[in-house]
Amino acid sequence: MKILRRLLVLFVLVYLLPIGVAAGLHLRDDVGADWWQADRSSAGQLPPAAAHAPALLRVFAAPTVRWRGIVAVHSWVVVKPEGTEDYTRYDVTAWGDPIRVNGFAADGRWFGRAPQVVFAADGEAAARMIPRIEAAVAAYPWRQRGDYRVWPGPNSNTFVAALLEAVPDAGAVLPPTAIGKDFPHDGRWLRATGSGTGLRLTLGGYAGVTIGWVEGIEVNILGGVAGIDLRRPAIKLPGLGRIGVQ
Repeated sequence: MKILRRLLVLFVLVYLLPIGVAAGLHLRDDVGADWWQADRSSAGQLPPAAAHAPALLRVFAAPTVRWRGIVAVHSWVVVKPEGTEDYTRYDVTAWGDPIRVNGFAADGRWFGRAPQVVFAADGEAAARMIPRIEAAVAAYPWRQRGDYRVWPGPNSNTFVAALLEAVPDAGAVLPPTAIGKDFPHDGRWLRATGSGTGLRLTLGGYAGVTIGWVEGIEVNILGGVAGIDLRRPAIKLPGLGRIGVQ
């Protein structure tokens, strides 16, 4: 019984308490508008696109719509190959065709919430990665209407995680609040992590464990991720995300 009580206390402290704090922060920062009418304009996080500008690759994430923003973010990818005049934004949504291309401003607020940059590459590094990203978009299997599932996936974060697996040299990791990132988009429940530096075991996205040098140690319980990052010291908590060195 002592072990069960300790496990229960640990679960409350590591999973339920952070979600409660995140709920309070969500209410404090409420955009105060109907979600469908909320601001989706550019947040000004990208330079003006121009043909002469170097190649650019960005991964953004922002709290998702309504109460789900307490525990989850929506992520997307933006690319601009060198020589092109416009950005191309790729994300997956629950309505319409799942894969949306330029459905929103490249660095747009996600229904009132400003995005954060998860990963950035410019110049030659971005130029090497963009063709692989675009090939991964074309090969993404969950692209039919009806494929999208908010939880445990496949959703917007499943899509971005699949794209990042195409560029393991990027060493990019979605935040722990990117619920759906651990869904096995390729059907494999045990596989190398996206960075290729560890292993991920997932039980259909409902639970799992990830251990990797880049990803750190993550324990997924019903989509809530807790863990630690040793490479860039930080703790990861459900709702609150990553707390530590950026």
